[in-house]
Amino acid sequence: MAAIAAGINLLLFKLPFGVMKNLLRFIAFVLMVGSAFAQSNLPACRGSDVSKWNKCVGTAVFTSGNKYAGDYKDGKRNGYGIFTFTNGNRYVGEFKDNKRNGQGTLTFANGNKYVGEFKDDKINGQGTETFASGSKYVGEWKDDKYNGQGTATFVSGSKHVGEFRDGKAHGQGTYTFADGSTYVGEFKDDKYNGRGTLSFANGNKYVGEFKDGDYNGLGTMYASDGSVINQGIWADDKFER
Repeated sequence: MAAIAAGINLLLFKLPFGVMKNLLRFIAFVLMVGSAFAQSNLPACRGSDVSKWNKCVGTAVFTSGNKYAGDYKDGKRNGYGIFTFTNGNRYVGEFKDNKRNGQGTLTFANGNKYVGEFKDDKINGQGTETFASGSKYVGEWKDDKYNGQGTATFVSGSKHVGEFRDGKAHGQGTYTFADGSTYVGEFKDDKYNGRGTLSFANGNKYVGEFKDGDYNGLGTMYASDGSVINQGIWADDKFER
């Protein structure tokens, strides 16, 4: 086996780049087909008319260049399958009526990966997205975006736990910074908006109103010993009166 692998590597090394690239794509497609057939208990589909494929496992290459290998029922992708996009993205999981539905894994060409639920060809339900950078989101999704309760952990060491809407922190939440500082309160469009408490690592604390991430409105700044530093009206992070 080692000798065969060495021979393949030597062959690839000698091939022109364009030929080698196409050959690698072909090998990847063959492996994808083999994986799909291995996961299915259904017989192989017969004939070239996909619309007639029923309760079988087959492969299809679309005019777009996208490829599918997996289960078919009533001429549609139904059951387990592997769908490879021309942009390098790859979905492995459940299908219903030609759409991603159920549990699946979507691996992006940039190294990001989503594992979780799909509905009507979009990310919907509970799932986890892991970024190539090391950041991660775990929680609820709707139409390919964070929606509902979730936890976003960043490579910087910061973490947000709370409500999300359309991919952004929106509603009640807690943001913990890498240095131990925390914000607990309302968010809107990824920024502090509304009532909240910002506690600093040095023990100081601001309790009051925020707008677009800044102190705005009524609020009180406390020292670490609990004494009041400033109390009253704030505007753009500055104490007014």
